[in-house]
Amino acid sequence: MTRIEGHDKVTGRATYSAEYPIEGVTYAYPVQAGIVRGRITSIDAAGALVLPGVLAVLSSEDPPELAPDADPELALFQRREVAYRGQFVAAVVADTYENARAAAREVRVTYEEDPHDVRLRGDHPGLYRPEKVNPFYPADTEKGDLAAGLAEAAVTVDVTYTTPAVHNNPMEPHATLAVWSGDGDLTVYDSTQGVSTARAMIAKTLGLPAERVRVVCRHIGGGFGSKGTIRPGTMLAVLAARAVGRPVKVALTRQQLFDVTGYRTPTIQRVRLGADADGRLTAVEHEVAEQSSTLVEFAEQTATPARTMYETPALRTAHRLVRLDVATPSWMRAPGECPGMYALESAMDELAIATGLDPVELRVLNDAETEPESGLPFSSRNLVACLLEGARRFGWEGRDPTPGVRRQGRWLIGTGVASSTFPAFRRPSQATATVENGGYVVRVAAVDLGTGARTALTKIAATALGVPPDQVRIELGDSDLPPAPVAGGSMGTASWGSAVVAACEEALRDGKHGAADTTDALKAQQDLARHAFGAQFARVRVDMDTGEIRVSHLLGIFAAGRIIDEQLATSQFVGGMTMGVGMALMEESVIDDEFGGFSNHDLAQYHVPVCADIERIDAAWIEEDDRHLNPMGTKGIGEIGIVGTAAAIGNAVYHATGIRVRDLPITPARLLA
Repeated sequence: MTRIEGHDKVTGRATYSAEYPIEGVTYAYPVQAGIVRGRITSIDAAGALVLPGVLAVLSSEDPPELAPDADPELALFQRREVAYRGQFVAAVVADTYENARAAAREVRVTYEEDPHDVRLRGDHPGLYRPEKVNPFYPADTEKGDLAAGLAEAAVTVDVTYTTPAVHNNPMEPHATLAVWSGDGDLTVYDSTQGVSTARAMIAKTLGLPAERVRVVCRHIGGGFGSKGTIRPGTMLAVLAARAVGRPVKVALTRQQLFDVTGYRTPTIQRVRLGADADGRLTAVEHEVAEQSSTLVEFAEQTATPARTMYETPALRTAHRLVRLDVATPSWMRAPGECPGMYALESAMDELAIATGLDPVELRVLNDAETEPESGLPFSSRNLVACLLEGARRFGWEGRDPTPGVRRQGRWLIGTGVASSTFPAFRRPSQATATVENGGYVVRVAAVDLGTGARTALTKIAATALGVPPDQVRIELGDSDLPPAPVAGGSMGTASWGSAVVAACEEALRDGKHGAADTTDALKAQQDLARHAFGAQFARVRVDMDTGEIRVSHLLGIFAAGRIIDEQLATSQFVGGMTMGVGMALMEESVIDDEFGGFSNHDLAQYHVPVCADIERIDAAWIEEDDRHLNPMGTKGIGEIGIVGTAAAIGNAVYHATGIRVRDLPITPARLLA
């Protein structure tokens, strides 16, 4: 089905958050901290206030009124302490963007600077065990006797992998337009992945009832998790508009995104595996060290996929966190599973080599009948089917496991495999369906992140109503619509679609209108382990003189429930796999030890993959009928594509060269070293 919003996007009719034609709009531009840690001693705004068009300067000299329990990252200008370089310490509001930016340079901020610490280390004395890791998992788990499992193993692997900080970098930078009405109500046009979530967060920060706030996001140019919650730029627009009594727009620059919109934490991951002589696992241990800011605790759930993947009598996972003088990390596509499966699946490749087993065979041998950590039965688990189908399509049979022996001229050739997984989440959602103008209008406060939610929900509603899709119109992207969860966690279609189906069924019974709330249905669902699975295969070429790496072929085979639309699904899988190439070979946000912050904070220096970097990329899926999920039988597909891709590429690089690089990204410099 052609995307519902496709014509509007290619013709420019689609309105993004910074583009709404609001009368009398003004602009706010932030002043960012020039130190890493310390205290503001004075802010001199005199030079800015005399410039043309300047309306106000916001700072801690006159703190705006906020709720006392506001999130520290969103409580702008409430305190004089600086927690990281780039933190918003003031802002200028002016009649034009150019005037606001020019005036921001004239705000003089002086500091009392303290020593800082911005480097994650495995032996950092500040490492501690958080109470939980995102969103609600225990930080540590243990079953069986790990020491005995390792001691009795015929083969063991004990390796450490690191991943760097990486940034989301959506095509559309974060932007907000805030408008206060005369009676104190607030409308916010925000580039957000969740209008209901954003509404609640803004209201909480301001200390307002939620019904006084409306958030609108009709179109969004990507987010990858960075727009899953509101950021300081959103609150800057809201506070500035209240201060000057006029609409205010904030459009962050690409460089500013690197400071205040989140990133994936760097990780240090130790994986220990034990296996008997036949290759069956006797023990799995996955320990992770990662970072957060001194303002907010954010603990990525990096070791949790080890609790799901392979059968083993002894299993231990652990997370340790250190609070550094850095910006707060946050959600990024497949949080937890993405970095965690890189380490686990790389270690499984090393175990396959140590046991002399084929990497596909090793994974099939250790497939789990029930979820290893919880013991719950799976609603469905077709990992083995993905591995076997992928091996068939990829031409894996007869693969010579010997590394570094296949050459085409100056290129060394290698192949690798890795498994993928991601939870099949679903959250409570509401929706309505109403007969209007000879058709149906379905309303739900979902956000189309660019994934095609309008199209998918149209197909879901049309199927439930028994009418052609052109008789259904979807309204979304407005917090005044029935509340809905965020577009993230690969749970959008499952959550919103469940409510849409229920509302449509009620409309058919009523004849005019149906409304649904899935809260009770979710509470009543059977206690099962619900996950999507997949297998990633990679073929690479490595220049034996320069270490240059080229991805010749990527293949992903997925078991992700019922696929609503083949074209949309292919786009999501391929997009995730493409991001996995970036993770494997080029993406790295480089922290500056002396000055703090990220030194390569633009797309000239922070490299992402483009079409020329991947010669062939294919995605397909196993037909899966899982009756335990939701009315559509779907699992999420937006994130599993990135999971496993980096490990498959790293394993292929080892197969090509005989060199195991355990620190991402795998660059020519690291190979040559």
